[in-house]
Amino acid sequence: MPDSGNSRGISDSRYDILFEPVQIGPVTARNRFYQVPHCNGLGHVFPKAEAAMRGVKAEGGWGVVSTQEVDIHPSTDVSPHIEGRLWDEKDMHRLALTVDAVHEHNSLAAIEITHNGHEATNRHSRLPLMAVGEMIPVTGLDPVQAYKMTREDIANYRRWHRRAAIRARDIGFDIVYVYAAHSLSLLSHFLSRKFNNRTDEYGGSLENRTRLLREVLDDTRDVVGDRCGIALRLAVREFLGQDSLSEDEGRDVVEMLADLPDIWDVNISDWMYDSKSSRFANEGDQESYIAFVKQVTGKPVVGVGRFTSPETMVDQVRRGVLDMIGAARPSIADPFLPEKIRQGRLEDIRECIGCNICVSGDMTMSPIRCTQNPTMGEEYRKNWHPEQIAPKSSEDSILVIGAGPAGLEAAMSLGKRGYRVVLAETSRHAGGRVDRESRLPGLSEWKRVADYRLGQIQRMENVEMYFESRLDKQQVLELADELKYRHILCATGSTWHAGGIGRTHRTPIEIDSSVTRLTPDQIMDGQDVSGSVLIFDDDHYYMGGVIAEKLASSGCQVTLVTPEANVSAWTKNTLEQTFIEKRLLDLGVWLMEKHALVSLKEQEAIIQHVVSQEQRSLLTHNLILVTARQPDHQLYFDLIDDPEAMQERDVRSVTRIGDCLAPSTIAAAVYAGHLYARDFNESMDIDEVPYRREYTEI
Repeated sequence: MPDSGNSRGISDSRYDILFEPVQIGPVTARNRFYQVPHCNGLGHVFPKAEAAMRGVKAEGGWGVVSTQEVDIHPSTDVSPHIEGRLWDEKDMHRLALTVDAVHEHNSLAAIEITHNGHEATNRHSRLPLMAVGEMIPVTGLDPVQAYKMTREDIANYRRWHRRAAIRARDIGFDIVYVYAAHSLSLLSHFLSRKFNNRTDEYGGSLENRTRLLREVLDDTRDVVGDRCGIALRLAVREFLGQDSLSEDEGRDVVEMLADLPDIWDVNISDWMYDSKSSRFANEGDQESYIAFVKQVTGKPVVGVGRFTSPETMVDQVRRGVLDMIGAARPSIADPFLPEKIRQGRLEDIRECIGCNICVSGDMTMSPIRCTQNPTMGEEYRKNWHPEQIAPKSSEDSILVIGAGPAGLEAAMSLGKRGYRVVLAETSRHAGGRVDRESRLPGLSEWKRVADYRLGQIQRMENVEMYFESRLDKQQVLELADELKYRHILCATGSTWHAGGIGRTHRTPIEIDSSVTRLTPDQIMDGQDVSGSVLIFDDDHYYMGGVIAEKLASSGCQVTLVTPEANVSAWTKNTLEQTFIEKRLLDLGVWLMEKHALVSLKEQEAIIQHVVSQEQRSLLTHNLILVTARQPDHQLYFDLIDDPEAMQERDVRSVTRIGDCLAPSTIAAAVYAGHLYARDFNESMDIDEVPYRREYTEI
């Protein structure tokens, strides 16, 4: 397949420092770009997909490409989460696929071996949980407790870690991790007073709590240090409440171990703090916590901060904050980010929007996905490449109706294939829901979804765009006569339901005219709201919370009612729920979880507890319904219901995608647009599985 990337760029010497090699113990990274370990929902279950995904990143210029965490023993089984696994020799060939894929492009392959202690589940292995002390696990609600490790258990753990490190070396990994971050690893539990209440040589003072980490570092160097670089991933600050690792203690740990690893990979804990969404953290937000590390060690330092700007990257290196630019999410959004910087193609970078939909894959035990990069996770099973797409196979032209995320992606990708595309949009701006939602509090970076695609399309002579063009059936038919397109793609989006139909109510809620009834669409359109507001959130993603934030910030008295146990409940999967709830509480929003709106008459809302069925009333001036969305598919049905008119004009297909078909996430809409473009005019057997599968060995 030809490269669809832009070769216009000219290398910019301002960024030369990013392409200098970095020595990491006995190995050398070819540049300063470092894909730090991140989960992807593929792991040991889908090893070919795992390898293909990591290999594409190496091809895209990441000097170091890491696995996700890799379990070293059945006592640290994290099922049903799909991570890496290195329990015995039979796991080695799966991981070797990743090493080979990374080495093919002259990058270093790193492996993050770990034991999760009380953060394991052992649902598959059925072994009792082993931990630094007797305790109930922090995450999950399994009715189990962990037992306190004896000295024999500690010796066993060290042996398992050494054995895994040797296997990693023999597989061919260049860098082996010692993992003490995110409050997910046994080593981080030993470091933290929150979990470590031991009274032996492994507890009490910070020096004692650091003992096991020092021993594991020494063990790892002894067995693989002559061939592999040793990386220490350490959270230098924990935000876990009383007795968690403080900033001062984090500095002390780095000073104690300053020259033991070959590279420091530093961050903060737990995961929701390390990977804050763009709604709650800006680019480079961890600098204030990790900047001290280079002051106390002579070894290279890698850190993260959702870096997307090459100027920021250069600044971090020149000011001595970091030696290597670490990235998880930006490497997902654009695996070719380093190569595009090297080639001077900055306008072609798909910048991470920080929505954390990638994280939701791990949280829901499913393959990774990305809003900006629809090829993420599809490198193997669909053979999709982020920078390459098959050329056109016909001279057919396509009318795309709707320039939201689905329509923009379809038009751009069809254009890259060489097809002639006409893109018609009702409003005066491209972006659809992305354009509108990006004006809500904290979501401004989401505009990048539209900006990137619009920027690509504007340079394509074979793609025409028409704004303020609301088309009905007759106009579509007239354009078919005039422009001679042969295929129609309806990407007309959806609107929020005004009747309250959703998960709780399958028929409209009884609501009289005594209050102003609104939906998120009207709020995004700029409708003025004052006084008391009742928001009924039966959507459970970000919209209800962000509307509440907007109105509370403008002075409204806001009550948010949701049938779920937590506000914006699904955002647990994007690591945002705690931050959302705290922000709303700080703004004075009254949260009523486990309640549903029953009716509203004479400004009196009746709400009902979803378990006890007890009812209570609330007075309000305004009601905002965040429930289901209604696909805007009338035009689609008008067209397909007149096949004779289509045939007369030689229109061969009418298709609907994205929210016009089935309202979902922005990521799903982008994926739908990309899928349409990839499959367009390609022979497909609807009865066949549409991707390559990986089968469990028998």
